[in-house]
Amino acid sequence: MLYELLAADDGLFRLFNYTTFRTGGAVVTAFLFSVLTGDWIINQLRARQGKGQPIRDLSLEAQLSKRGTPTMGGFLIWIGILVGTLLWADLGNPYIWTVLFVSLSYAFLGFFDDYAKVTKQTDAGVSAKVRLLIEFLVAALAGAFIMGIHGAHTPLGHAEWGPLNDLAQAIASLAPETSVEPNDQSFSGGVAVPFVNDYFVPLGGLFIVFAMIVIVGAANAVNFTDGLDGLAIVPMMFAAASYALIAYLTGNFVFADYLGIQFTPGAGEMGVLLGAMIGAGMGFLWYNAYPAKVFMGDTGSLGLGGLIGVVAVAVKHEFALAIIGGLFVIEALSVMMQVSWFKITRKLTGTGKRIFLMAPLHHHFQKQNWPETRVVVRFWILSVLFALAGLATLKLR
Repeated sequence: MLYELLAADDGLFRLFNYTTFRTGGAVVTAFLFSVLTGDWIINQLRARQGKGQPIRDLSLEAQLSKRGTPTMGGFLIWIGILVGTLLWADLGNPYIWTVLFVSLSYAFLGFFDDYAKVTKQTDAGVSAKVRLLIEFLVAALAGAFIMGIHGAHTPLGHAEWGPLNDLAQAIASLAPETSVEPNDQSFSGGVAVPFVNDYFVPLGGLFIVFAMIVIVGAANAVNFTDGLDGLAIVPMMFAAASYALIAYLTGNFVFADYLGIQFTPGAGEMGVLLGAMIGAGMGFLWYNAYPAKVFMGDTGSLGLGGLIGVVAVAVKHEFALAIIGGLFVIEALSVMMQVSWFKITRKLTGTGKRIFLMAPLHHHFQKQNWPETRVVVRFWILSVLFALAGLATLKLR
């Protein structure tokens, strides 16, 4: 909004032409809105939820003491993200709307899941099959939109796109104009190869399937991580900061060419949205720090995971997400390993065995009598290291 109104000014307001300035503005604005509205939102949630989020009995005294704490605290995050983005971002940039479409769709899905749990006072929310179906459908649409946006800067051949060509051409017309095009013609439907300069594996229409896996995987990995006070939001802020830098570099031809990474016209604008996410995350942490006054709930975690997943696809750094979001990957793998091994051993021996004392992994350490704050802070440290390792890969090629 401010960009459209003030960016053309030749005086002081020319600062609005710089994404770095507007990203800083988005951080501060989102933080203030989340903090200033936090108490009111928490009071509204507490008044309407009664007993608050159902707490699964993990035989952990620290967990049981949290009964009565309201959930759906993701609302604090989303109000900050929306205000910060709508105020400071270039609203004519299609990447902004694609990211908002995915993250808000997942946030609404998470809200219905939280609502079902609160009203029924049970851990069972929306059916897992229904939830995954909706997640994949939303991700498929996002993948098609991103192909279209990327295709605005490369040839869109019918052989590559098939029946999606008309949709791709329509979306491509919305992308920002640029006088510099990506080098590889497979850019629009290709996947960048890590550690290799400007090379893409051409997937064509299968790129949408790849995007679906990345986005849905990221959403659920963050969802698994959310389980202790402050555990998910701080690693999300580190991941968002990393991808804000990546978006800025890939959206700038000079930096992209120097680093040997794929130039993605218009991608830098997503840094403003990610800045709003960081500010809103800090505002949420104001109330979610131990002992939490409110839980994020699926309203927050599912949407935030979808947000970082779609950004990774848009800037063509999908594989870097496995490193930058390494903590989320480990948490998700711990659940998958636990469930798979239990089913395999039950089928073979009649008695299911477990790898961890409890999954996700953070509960395993709680079972080993680690205080909650120790688990959280050590996981934060790991998330910083993962983020730095992921950023280091930008020059390892």
